[in-house]
Amino acid sequence: MTLRRPWAHRIAVGTVSAAALVALAVPAEAATPATATSTSTSTAAAEDVDYGTWQQDCQAVMNQALPYLKQRIAGTKPGEKQAIVFDIDNTTLETDFGFSYPQPANRPVLEVAKYAQEHGVSLFFVTARPGIIASVTDYNLKHVGYQVSGLYVRNFLDLFKNVAEYKTAQRVAIENKGYTIIANVGNSATDLSGGHAEKTYKLPDYDGQLS
Repeated sequence: MTLRRPWAHRIAVGTVSAAALVALAVPAEAATPATATSTSTSTAAAEDVDYGTWQQDCQAVMNQALPYLKQRIAGTKPGEKQAIVFDIDNTTLETDFGFSYPQPANRPVLEVAKYAQEHGVSLFFVTARPGIIASVTDYNLKHVGYQVSGLYVRNFLDLFKNVAEYKTAQRVAIENKGYTIIANVGNSATDLSGGHAEKTYKLPDYDGQLS
């Protein structure tokens, strides 16, 4: 399957339609690139990337993340509550490859998430999706195998804020609940910039062509 054009600049507004439930479009904004981020080394031109290549590139990033997570989880301090923060679109769920609902899990990410949740790590999902589709998003994540400890979506006022700042604020809120964010996983700089995570892992977005 050929890479679909991004939904990165669409904003889901108004009533929830069938298209909203399927496409679950989200906007994206430019942000300062995150530091100390592991990423895919694929050099394929974005317009030539197909589903198989995307999955291979995602797997390469998760192959870097899993050994770290195993070591970090094994070293959990007494009383420490560990968490991982995930983006959703083209991170935990397949969004731009095909049209279906519930959307399939991004398999390489789900495998890492399952290891973490089976070892006591809480999973939080911070997305630029609007609150109007929060319930279908929550159902989708749980349906494909993620244990959702928290889902953060944007309310009406958040839609007018910088996405990177909004996502950073949600990680701060998670920390304020007593969690140590041991990893932050996303496919855009807006998912990862701003700190408040011990490690960041960037999945491919092919110069912004994936939302």
